[in-house]
Amino acid sequence: MSGNDVLAAQFEEHRHRLTAVASRLLGSRAEAEDAVQEAWLRVSRAGSDEVADLGGWLTTVVARVALNQLRARANRREDPYDDALPARLHANADPAQEAVLTDSVGLALLVVLDQLAPAERLAFVLHDLFDVPFDEIAPIVDRSPAAARQLASRARRRVRGAELPDATERRREVVAAFLDASRDGDFSALLELLHPEAVLRSDAVAARMGAAAEVRGAAGVARFLSGRARAARLVLVDGVPGAVWSLRGTPQVVFAFTVEDGVVTAIDLLAAPGTLSGLDLHPLRQR
Repeated sequence: MSGNDVLAAQFEEHRHRLTAVASRLLGSRAEAEDAVQEAWLRVSRAGSDEVADLGGWLTTVVARVALNQLRARANRREDPYDDALPARLHANADPAQEAVLTDSVGLALLVVLDQLAPAERLAFVLHDLFDVPFDEIAPIVDRSPAAARQLASRARRRVRGAELPDATERRREVVAAFLDASRDGDFSALLELLHPEAVLRSDAVAARMGAAAEVRGAAGVARFLSGRARAARLVLVDGVPGAVWSLRGTPQVVFAFTVEDGVVTAIDLLAAPGTLSGLDLHPLRQR
């Protein structure tokens, strides 16, 4: 099997997720399929010999293609709603293709997304629906990670009140259970909620406050956080469930959680004043 055949096989393994990403970015099944095909043409020409994270790289390529399409759409000032309606509204829609749009994005949200600037839409969709870190989103939109976070935050404020995916509620349940286990010092429960290769990272300010700069592996993260979250409270961090420790009402450390498939894969401890001032924090009731 040639190198291109291997790459083609690997691309096919990621096609479903790539189509889902493009569909949510573009709001159109047909445009999503075109974007994925264009991404394959770019990938096949470039090769992947030096790519460490193939899935992440392919997502970036598809996102760049979709962003170009969104910008072209905005420049043409075309009405995008006709083909942008969810697949279930098309009489001849394939049920498998319907699921691409309707499993986590409803019509109300699609309509609101079409009112966003292309960069805002991309930052919001990639981060909130696919857990793509802002460090990876930033180069796609030619912004710093902090600026990319602000794009998503502005978009989130505009879509608040629209139909949001059930994934947010599932993440809230995971984060709430994690905080409970941390407060109780329940090491076993923490392990069950952590991915085996989970990582905890602290920014420079959090590290100076006594946090570990980096801890890798579920056991290490569980040991470090066991019994340490007694004063942390559940919040939305830029629309995503997380936690905050405050002193006299002023946030001191934000716990930004990445949750995938029902387990915590990463926790970022953010304490730099500049970072905290740019976060959109909203209290959540812990059930």
